[in-house]
Amino acid sequence: MLKSIYMGVVTFLCLLLSSCATFRYNVNGDQVTLYLKKPHAKGVVLFSSLNGFVEGFELERQEKVWQLTLPADRPFRYFYKVDGVVFLPACPMRERDDFGSENCVFTRDM
Repeated sequence: MLKSIYMGVVTFLCLLLSSCATFRYNVNGDQVTLYLKKPHAKGVVLFSSLNGFVEGFELERQEKVWQLTLPADRPFRYFYKVDGVVFLPACPMRERDDFGSENCVFTRDM
Protein backbone atom coordinates (compact mmCIF):
# COMPACT_ATOMS: atom_id res chain seq x y z
CA MET A 1 0.00 0.00 0.00
CA LEU A 2 2.76 2.42 0.97
CA LYS A 3 4.65 1.60 -2.22
CA SER A 4 1.62 2.44 -4.41
CA ILE A 5 1.15 5.77 -2.59
CA TYR A 6 4.84 6.54 -3.10
CA MET A 7 4.60 5.70 -6.82
CA GLY A 8 1.53 7.92 -7.14
CA VAL A 9 3.37 10.84 -5.55
CA VAL A 10 6.41 10.31 -7.79
CA THR A 11 4.19 10.19 -10.90
CA PHE A 12 2.39 13.36 -9.85
CA LEU A 13 5.68 15.17 -9.26
CA CYS A 14 7.01 14.06 -12.64
CA LEU A 15 3.91 15.39 -14.35
CA LEU A 16 4.21 18.62 -12.39
CA LEU A 17 7.85 19.17 -13.29
CA SER A 18 8.59 19.79 -16.97
CA SER A 19 11.91 17.97 -16.78
CA CYS A 20 10.06 14.64 -16.63
CA ALA A 21 7.94 15.40 -19.66
CA THR A 22 8.99 13.57 -22.81
CA PHE A 23 6.37 15.03 -25.12
CA ARG A 24 4.55 18.30 -25.79
CA TYR A 25 3.17 20.22 -28.73
CA ASN A 26 2.43 23.82 -29.69
CA VAL A 27 -0.24 24.93 -32.17
CA ASN A 28 0.61 28.15 -34.00
CA GLY A 29 -1.90 29.18 -36.64
CA ASP A 30 -2.34 26.36 -39.12
CA GLN A 31 0.72 24.41 -37.91
CA VAL A 32 1.56 22.23 -34.95
CA THR A 33 5.09 21.66 -33.69
CA LEU A 34 5.66 18.39 -31.87
CA TYR A 35 8.49 18.19 -29.33
CA LEU A 36 9.94 14.94 -28.01
CA LYS A 37 12.55 14.97 -25.26
CA LYS A 38 14.86 12.03 -25.94
CA PRO A 39 18.36 13.40 -25.30
CA HIS A 40 20.22 10.14 -25.94
CA ALA A 41 18.42 9.20 -29.16
CA LYS A 42 20.44 9.01 -32.36
CA GLY A 43 17.40 9.44 -34.63
CA VAL A 44 13.67 10.08 -34.30
CA VAL A 45 11.12 9.55 -37.07
CA LEU A 46 7.37 10.22 -36.91
CA PHE A 47 4.91 8.11 -38.88
CA SER A 48 1.54 9.71 -39.52
CA SER A 49 -1.82 9.27 -41.16
CA LEU A 50 -1.10 12.54 -42.99
CA ASN A 51 0.66 10.44 -45.62
CA GLY A 52 -0.91 7.06 -44.88
CA PHE A 53 1.98 6.03 -42.59
CA VAL A 54 3.98 5.35 -45.77
CA GLU A 55 7.06 7.48 -45.17
CA GLY A 56 8.37 8.79 -41.89
CA PHE A 57 9.04 12.44 -41.14
CA GLU A 58 12.50 12.91 -39.63
CA LEU A 59 12.58 15.13 -36.58
CA GLU A 60 15.24 17.78 -36.13
CA ARG A 61 17.36 17.77 -32.99
CA GLN A 62 17.51 20.98 -30.96
CA GLU A 63 19.76 20.33 -27.95
CA LYS A 64 18.01 17.53 -25.99
CA VAL A 65 14.66 17.90 -27.74
CA TRP A 66 13.58 16.61 -31.14
CA GLN A 67 11.01 18.64 -33.06
CA LEU A 68 8.87 18.58 -36.18
CA THR A 69 6.30 21.01 -37.57
CA LEU A 70 3.26 19.64 -39.41
CA PRO A 71 0.00 21.08 -40.75
CA ALA A 72 -2.70 21.39 -38.08
CA ASP A 73 -5.61 21.84 -40.46
CA ARG A 74 -7.07 18.39 -39.79
CA PRO A 75 -6.81 15.60 -37.19
CA PHE A 76 -4.12 12.96 -37.69
CA ARG A 77 -2.80 9.82 -36.02
CA TYR A 78 0.88 9.23 -35.36
CA PHE A 79 3.62 7.30 -33.58
CA TYR A 80 7.37 7.67 -33.30
CA LYS A 81 10.30 5.40 -34.03
CA VAL A 82 13.21 6.26 -31.76
CA ASP A 83 16.43 4.63 -32.92
CA GLY A 84 14.29 2.19 -34.92
CA VAL A 85 12.02 1.18 -32.01
CA VAL A 86 8.32 2.17 -31.93
CA PHE A 87 7.64 4.71 -29.18
CA LEU A 88 4.30 6.14 -28.10
CA PRO A 89 4.58 9.12 -25.74
CA ALA A 90 2.10 10.12 -23.05
CA CYS A 91 -0.06 11.92 -25.62
CA PRO A 92 -3.41 13.45 -24.58
CA MET A 93 -5.46 11.15 -26.82
CA ARG A 94 -4.85 7.61 -28.09
CA GLU A 95 -6.71 5.29 -30.40
CA ARG A 96 -6.40 1.58 -31.15
CA ASP A 97 -5.28 0.78 -34.67
CA ASP A 98 -6.18 -2.16 -36.92
CA PHE A 99 -3.06 -4.07 -35.84
CA GLY A 100 -3.79 -4.25 -32.09
CA SER A 101 -1.51 -1.39 -31.16
CA GLU A 102 -2.22 2.26 -30.40
CA ASN A 103 -1.51 5.59 -32.08
CA CYS A 104 -1.54 9.09 -30.68
CA VAL A 105 -4.27 11.33 -32.10
CA PHE A 106 -3.85 15.05 -32.77
CA THR A 107 -6.85 17.35 -33.02
CA ARG A 108 -6.81 21.12 -32.68
CA ASP A 109 -9.49 20.92 -29.99
CA MET A 110 -7.32 19.05 -27.47
